Amino acid sequence: MEWSIQEIARRAGTTSRTLRHYGDLGLLVPSRTGANGYRYYDQDALVRLQRILLLRELGLSLPAIKDVLEGQRDTSAALRAHLGLLEQERERIGRQIASVRTTLHRTEEGEDLMAEEVFDGFDHTVYEQEVGERWGRAAYERGDRWWRGLSPAERAAFQGEHDVIARDYAAARAAGLDAGSDEVQDIARRHCAWLAVTTEVTRAYVTGLGEMYAADPRFAKNYDRHGDGTAVFVRDALTIHARHRLSD
Repeated sequence: MEWSIQEIARRAGTTSRTLRHYGDLGLLVPSRTGANGYRYYDQDALVRLQRILLLRELGLSLPAIKDVLEGQRDTSAALRAHLGLLEQERERIGRQIASVRTTLHRTEEGEDLMAEEVFDGFDHTVYEQEVGERWGRAAYERGDRWWRGLSPAERAAFQGEHDVIARDYAAARAAGLDAGSDEVQDIARRHCAWLAVTTEVTRAYVTGLGEMYAADPRFAKNYDRHGDGTAVFVRDALTIHARHRLSD
């Protein structure tokens, strides 16, 4: 299937001029140009335009978007990263809506306000206390500074890398591989390398993290959505890797 530039502009809520500009920049090349000079776009172009619009909503400039698209050849992984960010944003906005509704109700009823209700959903530090208790205040502050310093594209790429790791764990489990096998331990090695970007990876840290993945539904769902039981499989793989490859 293919669509004319006018059809795509109308459905995407943009203009033909904008799409032509994207084409001139090499961001969105039409699948073909008709004899009448009209540009036509196929399904691959639609997916690429969706990614462009998502990145624009994240605040990236067009040159930055071009760099991101050229650096992310795996379209599925990139879309999963975008989806993860959108789902997080949906959850955060949902909490904000509930917070505002509660504030409105309490204000209209003359009831006292509670700070934790008023500001729920207005920042990303919801796990600040938990991280501090588990691994120390310095660990939280180091990770927080690192995350705040990333661009939206870098955040998407970082989360996309983890999604690939999670899917690889699920595929290995579905294939019947043992958590201690060479193939699975290589995934655990990549997982630890991913973790090492933000923190010091020690045996105790990785073992504790694996236990949290399996025991806490908030974290287990990140793995079990690729296949039930994957979170426990991840815990076992990380525990074996930590025992044999890491030190405290």
